[in-house]
Amino acid sequence: MKGKVKAIYDTHRRAVDGSCGEHTIPFPWEVILVDNASSDATGRLAQELWPQDAPAPLRVVHEARLGLAYARRLGISIARYELLSFVDDDNWVSRDWVQLVWEFMSEHPEAGACSGFCDAECEIPPPGWFQFISEMYSVNRPEEKLEQRAALCGAGLTLRKSALLELDKKGFRTWLVDRQGMMLTAGEDSELCLALHLAGWQLWYEPRLRLRHFLPANRLEWSYLRRLARGAGLSSPALDGYFFAMKPKRTGVTRLLRRVRETWSWQLLSVLRKLSWQLLKLVSSLWSPMEGDIGVLHLERQSGRCLGLLQMRRHYGARIREIRTLFQQSCWLRRNGQLPN
Repeated sequence: MKGKVKAIYDTHRRAVDGSCGEHTIPFPWEVILVDNASSDATGRLAQELWPQDAPAPLRVVHEARLGLAYARRLGISIARYELLSFVDDDNWVSRDWVQLVWEFMSEHPEAGACSGFCDAECEIPPPGWFQFISEMYSVNRPEEKLEQRAALCGAGLTLRKSALLELDKKGFRTWLVDRQGMMLTAGEDSELCLALHLAGWQLWYEPRLRLRHFLPANRLEWSYLRRLARGAGLSSPALDGYFFAMKPKRTGVTRLLRRVRETWSWQLLSVLRKLSWQLLKLVSSLWSPMEGDIGVLHLERQSGRCLGLLQMRRHYGARIREIRTLFQQSCWLRRNGQLPN
């Protein structure tokens, strides 16, 4: 495998914890801090705090366009090594993170991405409802089993650079920009994972990889969670094409019916129907927080999806066709076992 490991830290108006320089790794690696439109001295402070004898060099680069996707794309473009771990400024990875990433991805060349167990580090005791929706915070339950998955946790996501470059070379382009400042849209991690899956790469959960996700008090408020759910729904139409492309091929009437269900009009009517079923709760939730009611989060997600579909009205069908055509290229069909070698 070419190169070693690169850790990309993205930060927006927050300083980098100096503890990330405590790793002791027997091979070359690097840390790239992407200062994403910060209004403070984040980049300069990180450089001042980084020890001269640190085991890995620190590079600070600036991305003026606000958005997680922009920051990550810049980090990818300047990376020296093959493996890229995305570590946001509220993620605290274990001290053996880089070593374990290298070992696992070296042993699994078929893996395009991997992630591990993410636990919560809450500033205050979490509310009672937190245990039921922790996945919305990229916090998962510990599992000891190494396994393939259809989707991976975005916190601490590790990607293979050659796989990303292959996607780019074949014409892939992401639609989602992900979160911008206080806007809680999301999905760029999911979009990359879905694209890698369609391109024939495997996605793995490696339980030895561990990190903690710091959650300040304001993120543990019900109002924040409702906004988070709506943001996830807002991004969901942009991911529809990937799920449609994963379905097994059909012929005749079945194929025709499927194509009808994949139209913008059908998807919008489906969302409106789901919202109408809980119209009373939807209206009540407009002036009442209804804290702890998981059904409200489903309504927020459906409301966000409705808005997302309206925003994509002119592009939805074209995007579906673009994704389906892109991932019908012979090299990816062959890797997926749909064509002989």
